[in-house]
Amino acid sequence: MLRIVIVSAFFLLSCNPKAQDSPKTDDLEIEFSLPKKLKEVSGITLSKDKNTIWAIEDQGNKNVVYGLDLKGNLTSDVLVENTENHDWEDITADSAGNIYIGDFGNNDNDRRNLSILKVDLKDASQKSTTVIQTTKFHYEGQTEFPPKKSNWLYDCEAFVELEGNFYLFTKNRSKGFDGTFLVFKIPNREGDFEAKLVGRLKLNGGYNDAAITSAAINQTKNEIVLLNHKNVQILTGFTSDDFSKAKIQKIPLHHFSQKEAVVFLDDKTLLIADEKDKKEGGNVYQFKLK
Repeated sequence: MLRIVIVSAFFLLSCNPKAQDSPKTDDLEIEFSLPKKLKEVSGITLSKDKNTIWAIEDQGNKNVVYGLDLKGNLTSDVLVENTENHDWEDITADSAGNIYIGDFGNNDNDRRNLSILKVDLKDASQKSTTVIQTTKFHYEGQTEFPPKKSNWLYDCEAFVELEGNFYLFTKNRSKGFDGTFLVFKIPNREGDFEAKLVGRLKLNGGYNDAAITSAAINQTKNEIVLLNHKNVQILTGFTSDDFSKAKIQKIPLHHFSQKEAVVFLDDKTLLIADEKDKKEGGNVYQFKLK
């Protein structure tokens, strides 16, 4: 069984006040809210020493990475000087602690400037930083910008870094949503690449159950978590070049909000955050994997 408990430290959760279910007190206990200025967090990750939470916001917000301490206090606003926030949708770290921003939000499936940005981010006291590697890419199989609405499979809000490659998990925005998503592989280096399709999978349920909003990989590198508004999905049994046979375990969260960010605190614990919407959301949750 999995159980959600809010942790004293990390994220923001934005709930839709019209649609949100009342949290069950035995599943979800809000212990912590993020700073008011972080209303649209789209991704979080941890520093290598796990003392700093790095958070970003998506399209329409500043090209800034925000640092938080483990009590949720805002410790730094790090301006990324030599880039623009076209649509930052997720942030991740590799095993060496390097930080990457996914500038690949693509709601209308028509972007031609998709990229992943490696930033020089080592110290929570930094005031500014720069992009030190830009990985540009386009998707294998996409020939129209946008394609027909029945094939809007090229938005992305979720990625991880694994053994020198990025793995992207697309967000289905197709007319007639059926839970299908694509997995693409891109080398972690400077350049302009075709993202190689390494899996086509399907999650059960409607949009709130199955549209993917963030991803995280555990320290052992054998489990990847995909986040939805209502669930987490645990992927196992994948290989570096083939996700088509991956096993998927769906874990209901018993709570609905605009959950946009997830990271592993350790191999048994997730941190989950949602966006702020009026008086709801902007919270951090700890999710225990038992």
